[in-house]
Amino acid sequence: TTLSGAMDQFYILYLILLSISDMFFFFLFLSLSEDDVDLEALVNDMNSSFESLYTSCSVQTESTPLLHNGQPHRSATYQTQAQPTSPHQRLHRSQPMHILAILLYSSRRLQEEEQQYRTSSLPAIPNPFPELCSPASSPTLSSGSLPQCQPSGKYIIKIFSEDGMGKVVEIPADMMARDLCQFLVYKNHCVDDNSWALVEHHPALGLERCLEDHELVVQVQASMTSESKFLFRKNYAKYEFFKNPLNFFPEQMVAWCQETNGTIPPSQLLQNFLNSSSCPEIQGYLYVKEMGRKSWKKLYVFLRRSGLYFSTKGTSKEPRHLQLLADLEDSNVFTVITGRKLHNAPTDFEFCIKPNKVRNEVKELRMLCAEDEQSRTCWMTAFRLFKYGILLYQNYKIPQQRKTLLSHFSAPVRSVSENSLVAMDFSGRIGRVIDNPVEAQSAAMEEGHAWRKRSHRMNILGSPSPLHPSSLSGVIHRTQLWFHGRISREESHKLIHQQGRVDGMFLLRDSQSNPKAFVLTMCHHQKIKHFQILPCEEDGQMFLSLDDGATKFTDLIQLVEFYTLNRGVLPCKLKHPCTTVAL
Repeated sequence: TTLSGAMDQFYILYLILLSISDMFFFFLFLSLSEDDVDLEALVNDMNSSFESLYTSCSVQTESTPLLHNGQPHRSATYQTQAQPTSPHQRLHRSQPMHILAILLYSSRRLQEEEQQYRTSSLPAIPNPFPELCSPASSPTLSSGSLPQCQPSGKYIIKIFSEDGMGKVVEIPADMMARDLCQFLVYKNHCVDDNSWALVEHHPALGLERCLEDHELVVQVQASMTSESKFLFRKNYAKYEFFKNPLNFFPEQMVAWCQETNGTIPPSQLLQNFLNSSSCPEIQGYLYVKEMGRKSWKKLYVFLRRSGLYFSTKGTSKEPRHLQLLADLEDSNVFTVITGRKLHNAPTDFEFCIKPNKVRNEVKELRMLCAEDEQSRTCWMTAFRLFKYGILLYQNYKIPQQRKTLLSHFSAPVRSVSENSLVAMDFSGRIGRVIDNPVEAQSAAMEEGHAWRKRSHRMNILGSPSPLHPSSLSGVIHRTQLWFHGRISREESHKLIHQQGRVDGMFLLRDSQSNPKAFVLTMCHHQKIKHFQILPCEEDGQMFLSLDDGATKFTDLIQLVEFYTLNRGVLPCKLKHPCTTVAL
């Protein structure tokens, strides 16, 4: 018994020495991998030195299945006695280098998973002083900053239009909002002017927001309830702040502009917002709804990259007087469409910061209210810039780059005759070119008078007047996307507000006070204005005019085409038609 116990101890000591030797040669292989060393010879010498010791230790023991690259070897069997083998076979039986690599990989993998679990379990810790951080450091430590697993497969998405009709589409998991809008534009034969957007609509909460172009539609749908839905509509104001930044960021609301006495150029203002190393700040008064209550409180609020804060002592910016209102990392900013009804808001310019984890809990929403529309637009635009930064600028540039690439192929090729148009006279037996410009102008005037006489003669013979509902000129405008028929003033305000309050956005509708007139509704400086289009008569023919007969048009299409090229009596040219599409 004593001899058997000694042999067991001796065999265990041998295994320990063998493992140490293999580990030694493993690290020797790592350090001398670039040198010309015959490692196989070294291993064989090492095994031959232990051969006599190994053969003498033929005690009865049970061996485990051998591993080859981390998996049980096919030839590995349970045996009750170790058989002496050749050095080459012994090297194949024992693979300490592979086992060690697997152990190192497994250990490293466990450490990574443990670190990821610890990091994901940490709550969001906003930093109210991002200016103290280095540019490379992140102002917020939260689970949202960690890389998320990308979904895979196909998903069913239902999208609705303004008239309530829906369409079901099957999309891949990695489809972005930009790609889905391009797909809907192609399928519905819409005008591709890069102004279509996908809207996340929550009717129960009275909230909606426009998805960013780079957002994954499937991930957004995962955070929505069964009552929520996607809307497909135009949004001209999505990137308008890149074109006119001063209209979106008043100098009194940007702290950086106040420190420099408002001498910042527009380009430098945008660079300050897009540069991650800078620390811009939006400041001003906001009405804040208290959590779990119906009352509102007016506070002085600061919006930074790290979050939204309010001062507990007037307009003080000292750290001890700042308290966090909302975090930007795991939240999105929404427009409140039923502010006064649902939330008893003090003004009509309400917006909301909704955490992504919140679904239908109104108590978890951070309701805010601005004094006017320009202030609300400034707060919401700054929120998007602080959260996404340079991604918004890249989304803005992608359609322009695509348009530049396609312009080389889609440019129309003009023929020679179109490049050399001349006035012609066909009154004789053969046509002749009119070289005299005075004669060409008089010929054009005669042609115009002849057209009016033919039109007047058709009216006398029984053809309806141009303003009669059954005439073509009286109803052709109803086929245009900018004409919305008999809608009220409030409905026209809602349509323009939903599609972005940008300069030159317009629509035409029937007048409710005058059945023979029309109304042009347009937006200028984020204010909606209305202009009445009245009929007027000249030489027995009816025309339409916007300026009491100074400029006359035969139909509404001609009127719209004129004011898209000329400002006239309007505050600006007509640029963006307010349109709706039926899916």
